[in-house]
Amino acid sequence: MDGSLLRDRELPELSRGEIARYSRHLLLPELGLEGQKRLKAAKVLIVGTGGLGAPLAMYLAAAGVGTIGLVDFDFVEESNLQRQVIHGFRDVGRPKVASARDRLKGINPNIEVVAHNLRLTGANALDVIAGYDLVADGTDNFPTRYLVNDACVLLGKPNVYGSVFQFEGQASVFYAREGPCYRCLYPEPPPPGLVPSCAEGGVMGVLPGIVGTIQANEAIKLLVGSPGYADSSPRTLVGRLLLFDSWKMRFRELALDKDPRCPICGTNPSIRNLVDYERFCGLKQQKETEERVETISAKDLKVWMDSGEPIQIIDIREPHEQAIFKFPRSKYIPLGQMVRRADEFDPAVAAVFVCKIGQRSVFAIRALREAGYRGRLINLKDGANSWAKEVDTNLPTY
Repeated sequence: MDGSLLRDRELPELSRGEIARYSRHLLLPELGLEGQKRLKAAKVLIVGTGGLGAPLAMYLAAAGVGTIGLVDFDFVEESNLQRQVIHGFRDVGRPKVASARDRLKGINPNIEVVAHNLRLTGANALDVIAGYDLVADGTDNFPTRYLVNDACVLLGKPNVYGSVFQFEGQASVFYAREGPCYRCLYPEPPPPGLVPSCAEGGVMGVLPGIVGTIQANEAIKLLVGSPGYADSSPRTLVGRLLLFDSWKMRFRELALDKDPRCPICGTNPSIRNLVDYERFCGLKQQKETEERVETISAKDLKVWMDSGEPIQIIDIREPHEQAIFKFPRSKYIPLGQMVRRADEFDPAVAAVFVCKIGQRSVFAIRALREAGYRGRLINLKDGANSWAKEVDTNLPTY
């Protein structure tokens, strides 16, 4: 047993050109000719071609992984370019998998790139993942993380995990055959909205590059194992969670144990099929709650403001967001102070709440309702960015 995922596979030969290309790998006794052949024979699926998937895919392509599958259903936006280095300005508006495929083929024309331009769901995940040796999770949401984890456990595949937020990142390898899975670490998802997305909380541009290359490093070690030239197999992040703070430039490590009570990889698993992950993570209930909140479009709000009819506009964005642009005729009240400052509202006058994209404002309205406020509360649909797109186009979106 040498630790490689491909130890029983018939390996392809390397051409003279490939030997020259990968010569720096071949000089490493821990990798060598045998290891490079294993990389050429390998098939890796990358879920997400954003901040994490970009460096991950580019380094695996450069390393000579023979087949790289890309899963994404999104399109390239200008705000992606600060960190998603696989895409360029000319790719704005293109499907991410198409842009990423072109970039990877430009890096290494010898590899095969398979574009899966789709949303990974419980209905298709097993079929998509089954054809690959390893999955690398570059997603940014909890439903897909649990979906990827469960599919990998059911199929016996390793899941190379990474996540980032603001200045902090995490990486691990969840491989139920050898150690814990994602559910062993996080049995339940956080309540919807408790953990902001990068779109709302921001992310340091270089951080996904660091974490994504760590994921690429782990994937290569899993694929190569110990080809026979080295004394021992490489140590992977199976059973270990690597934590990185880019602002303080500090790495930490936590030991992870397999949970015998885990519902999918434990002693008596109760999950034997993929489930509805949006419902499991509470997103369907959240959507139902949001639908019960009265909304107003940016254009209709502008008409209301111009009419002279009384209105309260409450901006709950953070001070550094307001520095980008100030919302007209608004009063600033931070989300965390909303309930204790409820006496500053006039229940006789409708209040419109503004955040960046119209999600945090729903929580502000919910908090006021639960505190007993009886005035009319309205959410600005799609937030301050909709005002910049539909009303005052001189303002930036962010």
